Amino acid sequence: MKRNYKFTLSYDGTRFYGWEKQPNKDMTIQGKLENVLSKMVGLSDGEFVQVIGAGRTDAGVHARAMTANAILDTVFNEEEIQKYMNQYLPEDISINEVRVCSDRFHSRYNAIGKTYRYTCYYGISKPVFDRKYVTVLEQKPDVELMREAAEYIVGTHDFKSFCGNNKMKKSTVRCVDNIRIEENGPQIRFYFHGNGFLQNMVRIMTGTLLEVGYGNIKPSELENIITSCDRQKAGPTAPPQGLCLMKVDY
Repeated sequence: MKRNYKFTLSYDGTRFYGWEKQPNKDMTIQGKLENVLSKMVGLSDGEFVQVIGAGRTDAGVHARAMTANAILDTVFNEEEIQKYMNQYLPEDISINEVRVCSDRFHSRYNAIGKTYRYTCYYGISKPVFDRKYVTVLEQKPDVELMREAAEYIVGTHDFKSFCGNNKMKKSTVRCVDNIRIEENGPQIRFYFHGNGFLQNMVRIMTGTLLEVGYGNIKPSELENIITSCDRQKAGPTAPPQGLCLMKVDY
């Protein structure tokens, strides 16, 4: 009997080319999931289970709680599916929960919000054990200036200036309803919550806020950067390793 299954998973994106399955690239999260599930349900070569993700994280980006779903025809129960997947998936992907869900559930279309965290590190010593999950800064940015600038970003705007895809044809209007910047010792963490994010959007927002923190952009300039809808006006795209998808809301 075919059923729709919802998966909650974590992954270390260091070795992967991102979430989305790509031709001639074996190391993608979606590709690994589809390969394992296709073998589990006994599909022949050339046939694949389609796994739908809540988003498409970039190469090198991590996730603590990505959501995905797939239609499976299997006699395995949820626990058995989870055990099978964790047995055959690589060690840097973990299936944390498997649940039967409504046939109409779609992990991307039904998502109403996402939380991303971006982690930076500054200091004399090196973050040896966290080096794959933080971006090392050459100098400490002014956190209060970044918080001031973040207030201009919060709200519903056309975020074309923060989109890494210059050929984007769909709407670039999104709502970012909360940005929180926390400082804990040598770490600065940016938390972004919104109803959806464009390609590279969180990394570009982070890169722009860091430019504010370094004194290269004034907080008040964020308003013009947003209204210009010009990617060249915003800051650089922050490196991928500091970014982690924390949660998907439904």
